Amino acid sequence: MHKLFLRMTGTPSALRRWLLCGAMLLSPWAQAGYFTWDMVELPASSGASCGNGTPYRFFVNRTPLNHDVAITFEGGGACWDQNACEGKGEYAASNPDGIPPDYMKSLKYMAARGLVTPFSSRLDPLQKVRTQDWSLVYLPYCTGDVHAGQALVVYADADPAHPRIQHHQGQVNIRAAMAWLRAHWGRPDNLLVGGFSAGGVGSTVNYQTVRQVLAPTGRSSLLADSGPLFSAPRGNTPQQSPSLPLHERIRQAWGLDGPQGLVTQLARKIPGLDTSNLGSLNAALARKYPQDRFGYLVFQTDGTFSGFSYTDFFPDIANEPDPDVRAQKLNALWRTDLANWLPLLDAAPNIDYHVPFYRDFNDSHCLTIVDFSGTGIQEQGLTDISPFVDNLLDRGPTMRNVEADQVSDLTQWLSPILRLLNRIL
Repeated sequence: MHKLFLRMTGTPSALRRWLLCGAMLLSPWAQAGYFTWDMVELPASSGASCGNGTPYRFFVNRTPLNHDVAITFEGGGACWDQNACEGKGEYAASNPDGIPPDYMKSLKYMAARGLVTPFSSRLDPLQKVRTQDWSLVYLPYCTGDVHAGQALVVYADADPAHPRIQHHQGQVNIRAAMAWLRAHWGRPDNLLVGGFSAGGVGSTVNYQTVRQVLAPTGRSSLLADSGPLFSAPRGNTPQQSPSLPLHERIRQAWGLDGPQGLVTQLARKIPGLDTSNLGSLNAALARKYPQDRFGYLVFQTDGTFSGFSYTDFFPDIANEPDPDVRAQKLNALWRTDLANWLPLLDAAPNIDYHVPFYRDFNDSHCLTIVDFSGTGIQEQGLTDISPFVDNLLDRGPTMRNVEADQVSDLTQWLSPILRLLNRIL
């Protein structure tokens, strides 16, 4: 792995970035708490906690060179039963035992020292993005509720003698983290709120909270990767809106409709939100903040989020023995949800989206993890999502990219690191 990193950083531009990184770390700035990952542990009095009741910790990496902030919501499964909340199963919740203090210092954790996504890395050797020059905030995920819950639940369905007491406190954690940032950093200039997988959902449903508490003086943008909050109106059938059974389950399990629940809170603050359809939040946010920009990324063949969304709720999929047939059934439901979702996004002029066909990595799940190779749409002249990200931040013309070609992505170029990870995984 280390030899691979050295090969990839052999270009002059990459070398300059590594030299700059070394200079930063040796400078008085690093000694003053800049350009390093610092842990913030929220007190129990804030109500924040991980799923097992341990303290919630998040991480900040500050720069003195500007007052812009990029926030990353971490992904990693979800849970509404005992096994999944204990980290068991294909789509189980991540970090069931909490967040260790060295979470941003070791490659063994999901954050991988911030290299899990270019948006959480100061000087990423794999992918450059503009926000690497901003102050960075990384919000780990340890509550099993896509950063959205406010409920204490006892799960004993797998082992009644040893129940799991699950603190679905994702929404509480984010409110407390934003309060800390505002108290210690003040108002940012430009703000980017983003996340991948469950963090893509979390960044969307918490955008209102982040935006309100931090109150940026400049531009504010959302970049939600592969965590679509699909349209699923109550009253539809699961065949019409395949995500509806999932939405109904999480509303109950995570307390979303309770007095302090996420849906209840958002309904008070966002005019036009249809509480009978969680997917209405996308356009409702765009209408409330017409000067902000909202970007959504998702693959047409995402096999992970579709499996998470439908497997527990469609017996013909759960019981399908042939993995290829199972994948086809999942994708059919996924494409139904996509077809329902994109017209709702079209209704707001400040919403962008990028929907390529396929990437031969991570079951076509997530466009912003590791690097951007394989995320382009060749028929539109886009080699990857970099132009989409820059356009979002620059307030360029609305970009709504959907790939029609269902062949070229099967043989597209992937970076050496993604090819290596494919071999390992």
